[in-house]
Amino acid sequence: MPNYTSWDDTKLWYERTGTGTGVPLLVLPGGPGMDARYLDDLAGLGRDRDAVFLDPRATGRSGVPQDRSTVAFTAQARDVEALRGHLGADRVDVLGHSAGCLVAQEYAAAHPERVRRLVLVTPVGRAAREPDPAEIAALRAARSAEPWYASAAEADRRLAEGGLTAERQSVLSAHLTPFFWYRWDDETQAAYARGQGAALPWLREAFYAGSATSDTADERLARLAAARTPVLVLAGAYDGMIGTAPARLAAALHPGSRLEILPRSGHRPWVEEPGLFRSLVAGFLDAADGRP
Repeated sequence: MPNYTSWDDTKLWYERTGTGTGVPLLVLPGGPGMDARYLDDLAGLGRDRDAVFLDPRATGRSGVPQDRSTVAFTAQARDVEALRGHLGADRVDVLGHSAGCLVAQEYAAAHPERVRRLVLVTPVGRAAREPDPAEIAALRAARSAEPWYASAAEADRRLAEGGLTAERQSVLSAHLTPFFWYRWDDETQAAYARGQGAALPWLREAFYAGSATSDTADERLARLAAARTPVLVLAGAYDGMIGTAPARLAAALHPGSRLEILPRSGHRPWVEEPGLFRSLVAGFLDAADGRP
């Protein structure tokens, strides 16, 4: 089993795939609390490049640290640097999905000399979760003709009211899943099911605690913007989980970044528009090598 020992002796699992050479592409999953298996091969990127998929600490096949504070997204950037060193790579490309984009941005800010290009796929924001509630409401309301809409909308209403047990919240949250996809059919349902591992109950809070540590929000944003790493930001036009606002904020933060909104995608565009997703990401990464 491929693993490495990170800075605090926590054993972390990774998988190196593909036959590509050159700069490795480090892939960071989201959740938080999901391991890399739900990413599959990212519409073929994992086959064609030297791709390295990481299970973050306390998820999947990686170890659980004794100090829960090290699960904060700000701290997990140290795991990415340890992985780069383990691979013996002078520079890397980094791709984060959803919550993993927070770790990716932290790493690029801390080690700009090590990151050649940065790809943020449906990011949750710049320094924390930053969706626009009005946009989310509009995206969900626009799905009213779907056969699953009534149960999803009712679950959304009950969750907004609050006062629910953790178990009931979990049950109702599952009904929201179709909102997160452009289409909710056998293919997307199978892709969703592959990624639903059980997360530790404390992990989410510990991960987002990074928003309240080390520096103020303004200082963190200034630090991220100063990295000057070339950035590609991808959003799904039908992403009823977080909308497009967080991607727009992330793109605006990074000078010279490129924002692409995939028209027939939700939160996982490599599943719903694999050809377009692969073309955009591969083209962005290949441009750094001077390839056509």
